[in-house]
Amino acid sequence: MESLKVSLIGAPTDVGAGVRGTSMGPEALRVAGIGRAIAAFGAEVRDCGNLSGPSNPELPAVDGFRHLAEVALWNSALHDAVYAELQEGRLPVTLGGDHSLAIGSISAVARHCREGGKRLRVLWFDAHADLNTATMTPSGNIHGMPVACLCGYGPEALTGIGGHVPALTPQQIRQIGIRSVDAGEKRFLHDLQVEVFDMRYIDEIGMRATMEQALAGVDENTHLHVSLDVDFLDPTIAPGVGTTVRGGPTYREAELCMEMIADTECLASLDIVELNPALDQCNMTAELAVDLVESLFGKSTLMRMHRDYR
Repeated sequence: MESLKVSLIGAPTDVGAGVRGTSMGPEALRVAGIGRAIAAFGAEVRDCGNLSGPSNPELPAVDGFRHLAEVALWNSALHDAVYAELQEGRLPVTLGGDHSLAIGSISAVARHCREGGKRLRVLWFDAHADLNTATMTPSGNIHGMPVACLCGYGPEALTGIGGHVPALTPQQIRQIGIRSVDAGEKRFLHDLQVEVFDMRYIDEIGMRATMEQALAGVDENTHLHVSLDVDFLDPTIAPGVGTTVRGGPTYREAELCMEMIADTECLASLDIVELNPALDQCNMTAELAVDLVESLFGKSTLMRMHRDYR
């Protein structure tokens, strides 16, 4: 059997965030050994290095957006890089960088799926819904807007990156771990009918049942994209983020999420975003992220049969 081919793509920017520091995230993940960790499972890993893009001008919002031109340039570059790796039959792993980068990576994945006739399922692990728009945002930070942009609600400079508006339908997204949602986002989530598994829901039914629902319908014709914002995790185990929210999943709950995704054998692209080494303790958040990636690629206590969640 041909080995899995994985491509690491660094996107060292914090231009979409309100707190500086995620621009150092890609190197922290490399220091934590992400390439070696994935290669240990028999994958052929290619580190594509870091993309280039504009620096953070640290300017206030204009018409509801901070740094729109800079965010658009970073996401256009990432779209092209991710799409190129997908076209080669490789599994791209975006090393962020802030979560605005998901606009570029997921628009590339969606384009690839449209052209290849694959169904797309996006698992969005995050403390936040990231569904703000210019009129709803309290800050103008675009890392709070990628889901809205991917669903076609945002400036054309962002919504049009993949060449198809919208890049996604809300029904292709499952949000997991949500616990901080702005008032406007709550209404918007309801109106769009995004499937959200917030922390109260997880508390009530458990992570296993939650993930079974989030993975329902995934089969061999599904391209499974994981967008992992490390603030999904409880800050007691993952302090290295700029937007911590207490009450997140435990270490084992997070590992179970990744193990159940691995069981499907459908993982085809991955984002790791919002890691801020300036706020971390001895790189522990980066090391935890790499630990979760190992579970995504098959680390488990026992070998398991392929799981089909249809």
